[in-house]
Amino acid sequence: MRGAAAVTTGEFLERFLAGDRLALARAISAIEDEAAGYREFLREIYPRAGNAYFLGITGPPGAGKSTLVSGLAEKYAARGLTVGVVAVDPTSPFTGGALLGDRIRMQDLAGNEQVFIRSMATRGSLGGLAKATGEVALAMDAFGFDLVLIETVGVGQSELDVASSADTTIVVVVPESGDAVQAMKAGLMEIADVLVVNKADREGADLMAKELQVTLELKPGDGWRPPVVMSVATEGRGADEIVAAVTAHRDYLEESGELAARRRARVRRQLEELLTYEFRRRCAATPEYEGLLETLIAEVQAGRLTPYEASARLFENILREP
Repeated sequence: MRGAAAVTTGEFLERFLAGDRLALARAISAIEDEAAGYREFLREIYPRAGNAYFLGITGPPGAGKSTLVSGLAEKYAARGLTVGVVAVDPTSPFTGGALLGDRIRMQDLAGNEQVFIRSMATRGSLGGLAKATGEVALAMDAFGFDLVLIETVGVGQSELDVASSADTTIVVVVPESGDAVQAMKAGLMEIADVLVVNKADREGADLMAKELQVTLELKPGDGWRPPVVMSVATEGRGADEIVAAVTAHRDYLEESGELAARRRARVRRQLEELLTYEFRRRCAATPEYEGLLETLIAEVQAGRLTPYEASARLFENILREP
C-alpha cells in the first residue's frame, strides 16, 4: 500500500453508486495503491459492470494519441454518451508517479461533465498498461460510463497488451513512422481493429495509407478488415470517420459472436495475471524467501540444480507457507 485512504462498502459505496465523482476518484486511488478494503469494494461493484464498451488506443510515441483521444471523447459526449478515459503514463524514475502528460494535453475536456479522465502510472508494468488498469476500467464501467477509452504509453511491441484489455483497438501511426511501420507489421499491426493515419496533412500520409491497405489485403481470412482512416487530430478532422469505424466494428463483433469471445478471453487473461501477481506477493511476504532464493541461485551456479529444478523447489516451498 502507498498511503491511500481505505475504502469501505458503507456510505462510500452509496456515494459511488449515486454517481459521486469524488468517490470514483478515491476508489481509483485505492485500487492503484491497494488500500485497505479495495478488494471488498471491487467485489461489491463487480455485478454492476459489463455494460461499458472498452476502446483501446495505442501506437508509437509522438503519434498524437492523446489529442486523438480528447477529440473522440468530445465526439462521443456530444452524442449524449458518458466517457471514462484511462490514460496510462510512463512512470517517473524519480517519484514513481505518472508524468501526467495526458492530463495536460486533455485540459480542454476538464469542464465536460460527461467525461472523466484519470492518468495512471505504469510503475514498471510491461505491455504499456499499469497493473491496475483493468480494475480501474472496471470501476468506470460499474460507475455507469457508456464508453471507457484506454490510452497506453507508446512503447512499440509491448503495446500488444492493450488488445487484451479492449473490445476495439485503434492503432495510430503517423506519416514519418517510415520504416517503423515495417517493424510493426508482424506485431502491432496485427492487433489493429481500426488503423488511423494521424497528422494526415503531412507529406507521405497518402503513401502510408496505401501501404497499410496493401498490408491488410495480404492478411488471410474472411473476417473483419481494419479500415484505414485519415486524421488530423489537432483540427478534429477524421474524428467522425473513426467513430463510424468503431461503430461498424462493434456491430461486427456483436453479430459474429466475437465480442463475447473477446470478453471471455479478457477474463481468462486477468485471472492468469492475478495468479502471477499473487504468487509474487506471497514471495515478498514470506520471510524465508530471500534466503531460499539465494541458496537456490548458488545451487544452480554450482551445477547441482538446473534452473527448472530450482524454480520448482521455490514454488513448492512458497505454496507450503500458510
